[in-house]
Amino acid sequence: MSIWSRQKPSDPWENVCFSRRLDPFWGDVLGAGDFFNPQRIWRGAAVAPRTQRQGGMSELVNNESEFRVAIDVQQFKPEEINIKTKDNSVIINACHEERPDEHGYVKREFTRQYRLPDDIDPNTVTSSLNGDGVLTIKAPRKALPETRERIIPITRETTPQVQQ
Repeated sequence: MSIWSRQKPSDPWENVCFSRRLDPFWGDVLGAGDFFNPQRIWRGAAVAPRTQRQGGMSELVNNESEFRVAIDVQQFKPEEINIKTKDNSVIINACHEERPDEHGYVKREFTRQYRLPDDIDPNTVTSSLNGDGVLTIKAPRKALPETRERIIPITRETTPQVQQ
């Protein structure tokens, strides 16, 4: 005996129980992600910014007084983190070998590169790591050159410039 009935139903939705067995999510509300993958359509970070699902905090402050970057690197030991300046940018690299975690084994590595503004000297970049595992990279702005003010006296001439 055949599992499939030889008779075709006139309406494909006539046998709802059969459809539910094939699709365990039958009747669930569909979201936008069920129809298209937004990452595939919008590849630019400006259009669809990436979101990180767990951990991974990053903050950039670039104002008139300082340049500062704060990155969550709690999964790395200090000796596994390298920071260097190259030309006019700061490059942060962290890598650790395979180690056990709650789900099995994991190996992590990341590289971040930040372009320094023109008014920051790459030799003044400093870094610090706090107890929460947040790496902070700071660089002060170059001091504006001191303006030398000079008062220009006005000399008064007695003869008119234009002769008639």
